Amino acid sequence: MTDFTIASFNVKNLIGAGQEYYKYQEYTPEEFAWKQDWMADQLLTMDADIVGFQEIFEESALASVIAEADKRGIATNEITIPDRSKRYHKRAIFRKLAYRPYTDAQLAFASNANDGGPGQRRPGLAVLSRFGFKGAPEIIQKLDEPLDIPLQALGGGDAGSYRVERLSRPILKVRVPVGGEVITVFNCHLKSKLGEFVRPEGAEFAPESDLTAYDPVGRALGAMRAALRRMAEAWVLRREIVKEIELGRPVMVLGDFNDGEHAVSSEIISGEAPFKNYSWMLRHNAKHANDRYSRQENEQITEGVESVRLHSAEKLFVRKSLRDMVYTSAFGGVFESIDQIFLSRHFHPDYADRIADMEYFSVLNDHLTDGSHPEAPYNKLASDHGQIIAHMRLKQDDQDN
Repeated sequence: MTDFTIASFNVKNLIGAGQEYYKYQEYTPEEFAWKQDWMADQLLTMDADIVGFQEIFEESALASVIAEADKRGIATNEITIPDRSKRYHKRAIFRKLAYRPYTDAQLAFASNANDGGPGQRRPGLAVLSRFGFKGAPEIIQKLDEPLDIPLQALGGGDAGSYRVERLSRPILKVRVPVGGEVITVFNCHLKSKLGEFVRPEGAEFAPESDLTAYDPVGRALGAMRAALRRMAEAWVLRREIVKEIELGRPVMVLGDFNDGEHAVSSEIISGEAPFKNYSWMLRHNAKHANDRYSRQENEQITEGVESVRLHSAEKLFVRKSLRDMVYTSAFGGVFESIDQIFLSRHFHPDYADRIADMEYFSVLNDHLTDGSHPEAPYNKLASDHGQIIAHMRLKQDDQDN
């Protein structure tokens, strides 16, 4: 039987002590020790087989957290798991309690191509896998060819284009062998909602960043730039997802989307939901009022849409449980899920040829307190994101049994 778990963990600015990552921001040795301690506890609780990490500045800092989690997990096993001399040591309850160290796991790290010097650092990504990787991990950030997105004016005519040459943060693509399957996993961290403001040539700062001269219209334009960049990055990710699915490969996409499931950027990643019945729809080349798609074409179109569509693990869980909401972010009184695990239909319960079922979905969000934290001033050290874990079971094992 092959059960496995896959998780997403935005750690919030992981870097060693004494290094200025953003302007005037760095950890003292005590603060880094606190953050390492907190993260190790979270990783121990998650105990996930595959973990996608976001906001990693240094691979070595993450490696130290993993080592600390293993140290604690091994110590816990010695206390809670009976040795082989006990008749009951094989009971299932003890298998579930046991922590599996990452001793033989593989860690893939993607540094950020936009990373700068002290005060101008930019975080990367990592994927940890107890199953290792098939082939070399791939980093997608600097595009081989610039992406020019043509825009059309209403009423016709050219309205210019939006160009993307590199992403704000890398996308890390790995292929993970699980049981008899190989799953393509994408880990991403899309552009945040933080506004992008243009600094005039020779100026010390962008005018919109001066809050004493608050410019609501300019700041709204900055938010629009950020949204445009986030959606362009979502499309780059979508292009890579479709390539994998068209090769017949099951896909999981996880990370910090910086948007909810129904935001445009998230729907770009997941793909369209099929229309109820395309036989009702006027054909793309209609010459008459009754020129509609045939029933056969309806089935063809629906299959074309469904075959490359992704599904939210969170929403699949809500559908089968009594839980009515999950949240991974709390800010300004708004509780929402901006961290996601999306699954290709290879994992959808309604797909007859699925390779696995999701048994459960966990979220660790008790540390999210909408800006206040009982252990202040250490609130800046705990992550401002919840951690999510999808619990999967391969179907091939059910068939073998």
